[in-house]
Amino acid sequence: MEARMTKTLKPGDKVSWQSHGGTATGKVVKKITSPIRIKDHKVAASKDNPEFIVETDEGKKAAHKAGALRKGGMTNLGRPRH
Repeated sequence: MEARMTKTLKPGDKVSWQSHGGTATGKVVKKITSPIRIKDHKVAASKDNPEFIVETDEGKKAAHKAGALRKGGMTNLGRPRH
């Protein structure tokens, strides 16, 4: 499934993911295929192991693998959007 999500996620897509404080929502900013740093965190992305930069609804950025992201995001009540 992760390989399929890697091909279907694109900038602007609404997504949700599990965060320290529960479920976070936001959008895909871009796919990365080379190592970068976000704040003090090293993101070891590569062509064979891409990650996605996501931005929360509050403007915070993070990197996640495709398998950690759920396309479509969530509503404010925690139910998936359709």
